[in-house]
Amino acid sequence: MTTIGLWIAWCVAALAASALLTRGLIDWTTARGVVDTPNARSSHTRTTPRGGGLAIVAVIAGVAAVIAGLRPEEAVRIGAAVLPGLAIAVVSWLDDVRSLRNRTRFAVHLAAAIAATAMLGPIARVDLGSVGMVRFGSLAWPLTVLWIVGLTNAFNFMDGSDGIAGITAAAVAAGIATAAAACGTGPVAVLAAAFAGGALGFLTSNWQPARIFMGDVGSAFCGFMLAVLPMAVRADAVPELLPVAALALWPFIFDTAATLFRRLWAGENVFQAHRSHLYQRLVGAGWSHRAVASLYGGLAACGAAVATAPLLDPPVRAAADQVALAMLPVVPGLLVLLVWLAERRGDRVAA
Repeated sequence: MTTIGLWIAWCVAALAASALLTRGLIDWTTARGVVDTPNARSSHTRTTPRGGGLAIVAVIAGVAAVIAGLRPEEAVRIGAAVLPGLAIAVVSWLDDVRSLRNRTRFAVHLAAAIAATAMLGPIARVDLGSVGMVRFGSLAWPLTVLWIVGLTNAFNFMDGSDGIAGITAAAVAAGIATAAAACGTGPVAVLAAAFAGGALGFLTSNWQPARIFMGDVGSAFCGFMLAVLPMAVRADAVPELLPVAALALWPFIFDTAATLFRRLWAGENVFQAHRSHLYQRLVGAGWSHRAVASLYGGLAACGAAVATAPLLDPPVRAAADQVALAMLPVVPGLLVLLVWLAERRGDRVAA
């Protein structure tokens, strides 16, 4: 079997395992009362079990254990990425079962980010291709911790519509797998390919109408893993992998940052549940969950494709860099425009 065939096999195996585990979790979580009940701030209308992200956690943990067993020399770096993520999964599962204080969850997120940064090393520089190399110097440590903690929470905030977190995780993980393979870091490529498969397997029960939600256990874990996987490769490849994750996750990052800023500006409690994310406003204005998920998943896939293209075909570097730079304002502009058009149409229909 070719190397590419092997990665595809890992992805398909992870997909099948995750799909089966997710279906089993539907009854298991329902029986234990781990469910979401609709309220005024919900985007769903019926009681639905949550915690389906446990399937993704189990798949990633299992594949990481296999990689560590087959490639002992990679065990430390793989463990440095996955073990802190499992700590986040544990505290997030407890939060799904019996709501924990924000400070407790944040403390674990911060500790996990610090642990991963200490073991893998901070992000010292980022390769922006023809634009140049950005070096962080003394800011490397705080910026790396901010990247991990911020993305862990951003992914959690964005998991509020059927399929949106799962399809985005699959697209970003696939991009990281491709980039890691292009840089010759096979173990991370295998783990990321399995991650993509696990997210797709979860989607078989989470696509609209969702039979189970990811829950904090899945969303926080996915956000953390997508932040640290580009750091788990050898040090000289990190600057090339990080832009892949960042550009693919740009729709999630922008939506979270814009919503947080808007709520702070309005003097709202940012820790209180709400429905003011751009994706939530699209659903509220009449878009279906599958349409919103497809939009964000498609944008993530486009970002991953643009960022990985130069790694696979160096001659396209200059063109890819121009497209990537254009996506930075175009993606936010598109999201804002679509929300404005949808809400304007909704107002006309209501009138």
